[in-house]
Amino acid sequence: MSEARVRMERDGDIAVIVIDNPPINAGSAAVRQGVLAAVRQLEADASLRGAVLIGAGGTFIAGSDLREFGQPLAEPQLPAVIAAIEACPKPVVAALHGAALGGGFELALGCDARVAAPGTVVGLPEVTLGIIPGAGGTQRLPRLVGIPRAIRMICSGERLAAAAALEAGIVDALAEGDLRTAAVVHARSLAGRKQRLRERAVPAAAAAAVAEAVQSALKAGKRRPAVQAAIDAVLASARVPMSEALADERAVFERLRVSREAFALRHQFFAERDSAKHPSLEGASPRAVQRVAVIGAGTMGSGIAIAALEAGHEVLLLEQDAAALERGATRIHEHFAGRVRGGKLEAAAAACAEARLQASLDWSRLAEADLVIEAVFEDVGVKRQVFERIAALARPGAVLASNTSYLDLDAIADATRRPQDVIGLHFFSPANVMKLLEVVRGKSSAPDALATGLALGKRLKKVAVLTGNAFGFIGNRIYSAYRCQCEFMVEEGATPDQVDAALQHFGFAMGPFAVADLSGLDIAWRMRQARAASRDPAARYVHIPDRLCEAGRLGRKTGAGYYVYPRADEGPQVDPAVQALIDRCRADKGIVARPFDDAEIVRRALLAIVNEAALLLAEGVAERATDVDVVLVNGYGFPRWEGGPVFWAREQGEAALSAGLDELARCSGPGFVRAALGPVLTEEARA
Repeated sequence: MSEARVRMERDGDIAVIVIDNPPINAGSAAVRQGVLAAVRQLEADASLRGAVLIGAGGTFIAGSDLREFGQPLAEPQLPAVIAAIEACPKPVVAALHGAALGGGFELALGCDARVAAPGTVVGLPEVTLGIIPGAGGTQRLPRLVGIPRAIRMICSGERLAAAAALEAGIVDALAEGDLRTAAVVHARSLAGRKQRLRERAVPAAAAAAVAEAVQSALKAGKRRPAVQAAIDAVLASARVPMSEALADERAVFERLRVSREAFALRHQFFAERDSAKHPSLEGASPRAVQRVAVIGAGTMGSGIAIAALEAGHEVLLLEQDAAALERGATRIHEHFAGRVRGGKLEAAAAACAEARLQASLDWSRLAEADLVIEAVFEDVGVKRQVFERIAALARPGAVLASNTSYLDLDAIADATRRPQDVIGLHFFSPANVMKLLEVVRGKSSAPDALATGLALGKRLKKVAVLTGNAFGFIGNRIYSAYRCQCEFMVEEGATPDQVDAALQHFGFAMGPFAVADLSGLDIAWRMRQARAASRDPAARYVHIPDRLCEAGRLGRKTGAGYYVYPRADEGPQVDPAVQALIDRCRADKGIVARPFDDAEIVRRALLAIVNEAALLLAEGVAERATDVDVVLVNGYGFPRWEGGPVFWAREQGEAALSAGLDELARCSGPGFVRAALGPVLTEEARA
């Protein structure tokens, strides 16, 4: 037995098998070896009547060691450990606390009973990593909850809290008081009786319920291979002998874990984990934040307020206009009311959240806030005026944050006498839904102010990425280059709907022209106008979006943009008038349209993203190449199963990528800056 990772203790006639593999008790090869040896010792010791399997520290087993999944798995593998527990004539009770996820949850399902501490979460997230549960999860979970619910849980990676798991029959009891004591009592109560899940029949389910669960899972999971494979495996639980179904499940798991998609998803998993590590802020402690003031009660300000309320903060919502303030407060109330109506939030919890909100026109109350977030009109002059006022009223030591999307944070901070307190917090709309948060470092931002922004992101359950201060930061700077390249292709002969369809087929949530219509074409138009004086006169410039705006086609809100929207509830429709406008713009430049295929559209769009990412890394705006992947996946609809643009770039190989950028430079014409590839292709963090 590996004493370093697993140890056996005694509580009278019950063995207590303790997994001690900090920080999350990952189910590594050493843990598997230790548990298997402990089970054999349990079986051989006549003085022991049963065992409890428990994790040391703050969790049970929060999942398998994902670093093992890209290489041959060391023996013993998890199915062998679970088989040994089932074969042992003495009962084994899993004592769950913290998280029992993935292989950890499968190990618990292989035990004879499960006792959970309040606050425990259980789940099988494997499908979100491009694989399926490979140690019996698709066979044992349906025997507890039935096929429809098992499909929903496994295909979505849903995590159930302890109380919900008890209600579903997944855990047998909630511990009142000490978990270890409760689990030992439960093990002793079994009096040597085994309760193997493999011996249970799968509960019968109506065909309609199964079909609905299948279709919902396929739609939500975008019909990715792991989703279909998980569905097939769960359905087999009611049709195939257990031993055969387990063997089939394992074979599919082994095939998927070395697939390109699984590698890409693991890459994204580790990129998101690493994005939370900031060597440049080492030793900086976040400032205490309880009350958050949000200035601006529009859609963005209201969304930020909702996110802060849901995280348990007191929120002061400030406006200059009473009608705007009332609209914002109503928007917040309707959000929580809708959550209650939809069964996603208890009425008492919603009332508690709303009670933490105070809406006011009295800006002197800024003195009460620990963190102030400005969410007003995207104009540097307006924001400077707001920050002058904030700086005069906010208490010393309060963090002052701007929600700017493009503007120079230093120009905003210079309007205060305390630039060390100023950071950027770039939320994405809707702010209470979108996972990404860019935390922007100004030239004078104090390390503890930045640490406060990152800590806030974590409390809001967002993926926070630290970025330097540059036009558009990481995300909008890259997206601007991507959209510009797509405009080039339309000018050369592609159509907006063809570009959108090609990129959506690749996996983007929406194409760039549909996105532009959704957000409003006037936003980018104002940005182009503001930067017109500094634009290189020789640089290639596409006038098509300007002409659309001049014609009053500002997107969905005006019923027409790149597409036309006959009714508010209808999707985009191709409009011949747009093609006529594009033809006129081409004719003005003497451009003869040429045909495009989907492969060229996707390749040029991705190369534009990679080129801009390399420039950002060289400038130090992004600290790590993988931060680009985190930003594009979580904020811009880049398909998670593709890993991100940096993952894609590294797959191409340096020679092919270099040739691609040379061709991109030729297509893009004057003004295009061709990046060096080193920063994208290396793993080194950049300051």
